[in-house]
Amino acid sequence: MSHVPAATRALRLLRFLATRPGPVSASAIADGIGVPRSSVYQLLEAMAEEGFVTHLPEERRWGLGVAAFEIGSAYLRHDGVERLARPLLRRLTESTGATAQLGTLHGSDTLYLLKEQPPHAPALITGVGVRLPAHLTASGRAMLALLPRAQVRALYPGTGSFTDRTGRGPATPGELREVLAEERRQGWSSEEGQVTEGFVSVASAATDHNGHPVAAIALTVPSARPITRAALTGRVRDAASELTRRLAGRAVPV
Repeated sequence: MSHVPAATRALRLLRFLATRPGPVSASAIADGIGVPRSSVYQLLEAMAEEGFVTHLPEERRWGLGVAAFEIGSAYLRHDGVERLARPLLRRLTESTGATAQLGTLHGSDTLYLLKEQPPHAPALITGVGVRLPAHLTASGRAMLALLPRAQVRALYPGTGSFTDRTGRGPATPGELREVLAEERRQGWSSEEGQVTEGFVSVASAATDHNGHPVAAIALTVPSARPITRAALTGRVRDAASELTRRLAGRAVPV
């Protein structure tokens, strides 16, 4: 393996981590990609500096970093996830009268890619290209709930990582873990008044072939509107499942 370029070794390391169910030790990586442990440590240190891997010192393990996830998300965006999702959002808006949106994770933000709005709908702060804190948005939390815990810890290492908009929503790593665990169990996420007072949103994530979240579909309505959250969650979950199918993805068991 000494003749193999460092870039090739780094790519093999990333591919190996992507196939693991969670963070692994450096020795397991060395065995898995057939590289001496000393060389693996050098690769890991360089890749950690760039955000492609993250180290969990208490566990003495390594996992994928935020930069690796961002590149995967960018590939899928460039490959046409918006084009695949647009007719789904349009049908959601027509059938529910809610504003439908498609978002993806960009670091610890939700980046909005598409928006379908019914006639005469109230103006929302969200729009194509807008970023909002992922831990406050239904879309963001739907995706965070499906990420490995190590990646969530890398995104939210302490209380300073949390932005507050309306005084509501998780404000510590512990609170976020509890919310994400519950939303992962139920298969959808929701927020009311955490982004904008007077509005409620529900969202569900679409996943790729590895079960990683690619994007999330959300529906938003005024809190006072006479429509049950259950009526919206069924529609948004069906739409996210259809987008997963169109992406040749794998649904995550709940």
